[in-house]
Amino acid sequence: MAADVTVRREAFLNHVKERGEYATLQEADRAARVVLALLGAHLVGEVRARLAARLPEDFALILLNPLQSAEPLSPERFVRATAAWIEGATEQTAAWDVSAVLSTAADAAGDDLLKEILLQLPAGYDLLFGRFQPT
Repeated sequence: MAADVTVRREAFLNHVKERGEYATLQEADRAARVVLALLGAHLVGEVRARLAARLPEDFALILLNPLQSAEPLSPERFVRATAAWIEGATEQTAAWDVSAVLSTAADAAGDDLLKEILLQLPAGYDLLFGRFQPT
């Protein structure tokens, strides 16, 4: 996926579906909506707007109108929150969901924007995005 253009919805969902090994696009869509809503609660300002500009419109709107979070969640709590929002999910399946969605979002963002995103998040999110960042 090119980092300098908005990703089409079908392409984005197909990447999530493939990475998450979902049976249907609907499962990929459900995971993407929950994970991006939670991520949106952690990003602010221009960084959130720039990521939204690179996502399909319906997912961009979810990112820009996020769930509310009183404090930044650690990566572990982010996965637990995802599990709580996806019916039938466990922490193990939610970790898979988070990885599938965030790695696809990382591809859409590109390396430079991803670095800025990771600066706004607690330590450890690099692994959720599938990008190890040495400290």
